[in-house]
Amino acid sequence: MAIPYAHYEQSAAYIRERLNGFIPKVALILGSGLGPIGDLVEDAVVVPYGEIPHFKTSTAPGHRGRLVFGTLAGRRVAVMQGRMHHYEGYSYEDTVYALRVLRLLGCDTLIVTNAAGCANPDWHAGDLMLITDQIKLFSESPLRGENLPEFGTRFPDASYLYAPRLREIARTAAAEQGVLLREGVYFYCYGPQFETPAEVRAARLLGGDAVGMSTAPEAIAAAHCGMETLGFSMLTNMAAGLQDHPLSEEEVIETGNAAREQFTRLVLGCLERL
Repeated sequence: MAIPYAHYEQSAAYIRERLNGFIPKVALILGSGLGPIGDLVEDAVVVPYGEIPHFKTSTAPGHRGRLVFGTLAGRRVAVMQGRMHHYEGYSYEDTVYALRVLRLLGCDTLIVTNAAGCANPDWHAGDLMLITDQIKLFSESPLRGENLPEFGTRFPDASYLYAPRLREIARTAAAEQGVLLREGVYFYCYGPQFETPAEVRAARLLGGDAVGMSTAPEAIAAAHCGMETLGFSMLTNMAAGLQDHPLSEEEVIETGNAAREQFTRLVLGCLERL
């Protein structure tokens, strides 16, 4: 059964009271190891997830579980320092709940990020990837159940989940900063276990360049409610079968920390050009 629209309204109303008239326009969802970007927000208003009616908490390591509102690179932003994943036990509708609330608060653009495994053997751990499209074939949609017309139509188009206009902005920002920006397809997997070598080979055969456990549901929900989306993956490790040692959470965090500075510059450069 769908979450009642009234719940979204109540969550938005609580946050709106904390913002004193501030209306965010750009939502940022920060993946594993990327949360510190939220600490750069000026005149910040911080709202922990646990204080917001009907919100879920984020339990993934490194996800601080709070919203940060303010100004970043001259834009009015709402930053999610941590997201909700399906592997944490949440429904897909739960995983996009916060995004829908941000839409009610005024956000019309989404910048979504993640840490992902690199399935493209010609690339390297530490590379940044601009998401051009996604594959999410084998799991239910966050739009499953009763449609909420206040957000969007029953059967939304998914041809341009990642807006071409925003992708061009990202290319320009990367070129000006001298940042190597790969472009590819994000292949969504459930998690929390890392993918098997056979699954990575299958993802590659189907056209995937990166594999990860988030982002795809959020991009679908954003398109449903009329938001433009720009997506990035930080390729923190070579996927299973493409390296000679087991995958670990520590490797993901270590590589993410090393690439964080250039990733932050890229995101800020995109914000400046929106």
